[in-house]
Amino acid sequence: MQTVDNILKTKDSPSNIIEPDILVIDALKTLISVNLSYLVVFEGGKFTGIFTERDYTRKLVLQGRSSRETKVCDVMTTELPEVNLDDTVEDCMYQMNTRGARYLAAFDGEEFVGIITIHDLLRAVLANKHDVFDDTLTSSLIDTDESGKFF
Repeated sequence: MQTVDNILKTKDSPSNIIEPDILVIDALKTLISVNLSYLVVFEGGKFTGIFTERDYTRKLVLQGRSSRETKVCDVMTTELPEVNLDDTVEDCMYQMNTRGARYLAAFDGEEFVGIITIHDLLRAVLANKHDVFDDTLTSSLIDTDESGKFF
C-alpha cells in the first residue's frame, strides 16, 4: 500500500509558502501563481497552518471582510489532522473522512514535511487501482447478464 512518504516523493518541492501577516489579496495572487488550492503558512521557520480557497470563501467573502484589509492569520486553517511518513493512503482517507478534512499535515517526527491533499489520495488510488479494486468482483459485474432488465 502507498504511504505518505511515497506520495510526498511524487510532489515538487513546495513553492507555495507564505507568512501569516501578509494580506489575503497577496495570498490570492500567490495562489494563482502556483496554481494550487492552498498555501502553506510558516512563521519564524515553523509550520503554523494553511490558507485555502475555502478559507477565503467561508471566512472572508461570506463574512463581508475585505481581502485588502484582512491578514492571512485571521482566516487561515490552523487545526489540520496530522499524519506521519509511514501512514498509508487508507489511514489518510480515514483521517479525512472522520475529521471532514481535505488536507493533512505530514510530519517526520516533529518536522513538517508537506501537505497531503484529497487529490493526492485520489491520484494514488487511481495509479494503484489493481491494489484497490477486486478484479474478481469487477469481472463478475462486467459479465452479469442484464438483458431484459429495466433500471
